[in-house]
Amino acid sequence: MNKLSPTRRQQIIYLLADILSAEVVWILFLLFRWLVYEGHVLDVNDVLIPAFSFYPPLLLYPVGCMIVYYLSGFYLHPLSHTHAQTFFSTFASALVIALGAFFIIVIDDIVDSYNRYYVSLIVLFGLQFTCSYIPRLIISTWSHHHFDERVFVLRSDSEKSIEALMNAMPVDRVHIVLSRRTSERRIYSLIGRIYPLKTRISLPATTFDILSGAAKIVDLDGSPMIMITDQKMPDSELAFKRAFDVVTCLIGLVLLSPLFLVIALAVKLSSKGPIIYRQERIGLYGMPFNILKFRTMKDKAEDNVPQLTDINDPRITRIGRFLRKYRLDELPQLWNVVRGDMSIVGPRPEREYFIEQIVQRAPYYCLIYRTRPGLTSWGPIKVGYTDTIDKMVERLNYDVAYIENMSLRLDAKIIFYTFRVILNGEGQ
Repeated sequence: MNKLSPTRRQQIIYLLADILSAEVVWILFLLFRWLVYEGHVLDVNDVLIPAFSFYPPLLLYPVGCMIVYYLSGFYLHPLSHTHAQTFFSTFASALVIALGAFFIIVIDDIVDSYNRYYVSLIVLFGLQFTCSYIPRLIISTWSHHHFDERVFVLRSDSEKSIEALMNAMPVDRVHIVLSRRTSERRIYSLIGRIYPLKTRISLPATTFDILSGAAKIVDLDGSPMIMITDQKMPDSELAFKRAFDVVTCLIGLVLLSPLFLVIALAVKLSSKGPIIYRQERIGLYGMPFNILKFRTMKDKAEDNVPQLTDINDPRITRIGRFLRKYRLDELPQLWNVVRGDMSIVGPRPEREYFIEQIVQRAPYYCLIYRTRPGLTSWGPIKVGYTDTIDKMVERLNYDVAYIENMSLRLDAKIIFYTFRVILNGEGQ
């Protein structure tokens, strides 16, 4: 059994503390309402007569809190939070939770004055912030003294250093020390080998990196460095992106289920072979996964060496050509998104056979391993289907540019242009 990394351990500790604090908040809030309702506080006996059941929220309230906390991105990189970040993240989350609970539950109460609503909202917010922030502050302070980031220093010119890294796992970050003889191709080769370890990767910054703003200072005592694996998108947007992916694709699987049945029947009747075609691709962290598609080619079309597809490929079936034109063959990948193999927007995953050829021309291919591959991205929109290695390299350049500029706004634009491509039948 693999040992938990400090990052994973911290995530679990925060999660358990937040669940417990959310339950305590709701119980204290009920106690406040009972004391006020019974007239045990300030001789008040006519406010906040409850119009809802007390008990379902004992379960639902913590669940709602966890959803808000997740969407805030607080759990993604728990060891990197400063005290200021913990304060402001908890404050904002507590405000959203209090407002949400107020308008969903408390707003139905029977009151004789709207001032009583304000009192209830302020009390709920105060309890939520206090009961969640204090445990988080204690955990954060304790972890800063006990869970220092485990950094492994890797010498770029030593294979023994790679072996030592494997034995030292899990670590939180691998810092690659470069020698004067280290080539760019060697650096990218090392990065590609480290990615499957699912750890952060850093390099010493050059003068250009510092001047261009790409370098990052991890701590005041350290030197500027490039964080290869860090996402450009803020944690809150990353969390929202994943939540949007899962919810949208689950809805899509349900609503499009009749279309799935029609396509499945058409594929089955058009030619012999399985309805769903599984193909191994390389995705997040450079790890393989099976991508799902409706079969569009004759069965066993690639028994020997993997081949690229061209416009007049004789292996494509009649129904398969229609499915490719409107990209309906990729609908089963909605399940890949739900499973966590893919995202709606992200660089298109490729087979290892072709990756080896791409790397010969573009050794920086490994840079796309930092994010989940997608159903669509900037690369496929600009380049379309890639039937040559040159087009694959061109698509890679767009995908790397996407990763360097990731944002929810850019994702929305890519989704819009993808629908335009589908409606115009520009697939192949």
